[in-house]
Amino acid sequence: MEIGKYIDHTNLKMDATEKDIAKLCQEAIEYNFENVCVHPYYVSLAKELLKETNIGICTVVGFPLGMNTPKVKSFEAIDAVENGADEIDMVINVGALKDKDYDYIKSEIEEVRDQIDGKILKIIIETSLLTKEEIIKMTEICNETFVNFIKTNTGFGSRGVTTEDVKIINEHKNAVLEIKASGGIKTFKQMNELIQAGATRIGTSNSVEIVNNIKEL
Repeated sequence: MEIGKYIDHTNLKMDATEKDIAKLCQEAIEYNFENVCVHPYYVSLAKELLKETNIGICTVVGFPLGMNTPKVKSFEAIDAVENGADEIDMVINVGALKDKDYDYIKSEIEEVRDQIDGKILKIIIETSLLTKEEIIKMTEICNETFVNFIKTNTGFGSRGVTTEDVKIINEHKNAVLEIKASGGIKTFKQMNELIQAGATRIGTSNSVEIVNNIKEL
């Protein structure tokens, strides 16, 4: 297992500085991580710092609450792609989901999907706030809207990802939808369990510690 290729090396702290992002990018180069994941403000900087590498730039839209209107999310995504983002992680409107306004959820996903020039789209559903039935419903919506990934958590919710979250998604997703597990991932053991449950991408700010503390299972 080439562990680094599973990882979106992440810094989405409110007080992240240019120096912090430069460190993030240097670590991504050193450990050959798949992507860095940064706030939209830092997409251009990360793109410049990683321009001689194959490391991708991931950013977030409607983050972390997801309560922006679809038009705003779409504008955010377009702006991020123009600044160099390769992958967009968009937070759904959880309130609309709980109101069972599934057409709204589909429409906001499709509006962003259709504006990002074929870039990878990951849909953050915030499993910490959802029932099992709501997780299943969001998996079905992601199947129907032909996005690339369903992503579990923002990292700002009441808890992080669980293996059970990933198992539920894996049991109901189609063959092409991938799973990004994120939120509170701190150890290789935890990461490995999530991969075994079906995750193909891991979002974590603890990437370096995880890689440096791998132990044979």
